Amino acid sequence: MVRLTAWVHGTVQGVGFRWWTRSRALELGLVGHATNHRDGRVLVVAEGERSACEKLLALLRSGKTPGVVTVVVESWDEPRGDVQGFVER
Repeated sequence: MVRLTAWVHGTVQGVGFRWWTRSRALELGLVGHATNHRDGRVLVVAEGERSACEKLLALLRSGKTPGVVTVVVESWDEPRGDVQGFVER
């Protein structure tokens, strides 16, 4: 089990990006959230199996997301267990 933190840069607000991310994360059995930030980035935090988190990260970078992703900066940590479900914030 791992915790993925991914800062997604580009045109990713107001285009259904958080909803799309939530849908993919739930399909992969992950918990966490996708949160808009004032600077235009979206913060994606996901916890679950490493392979599922890697698949989500690949999807974020796939070019097949709503909007336009220019870069995704990720970090990996131990899971905190402080999230349930997957929500849009």
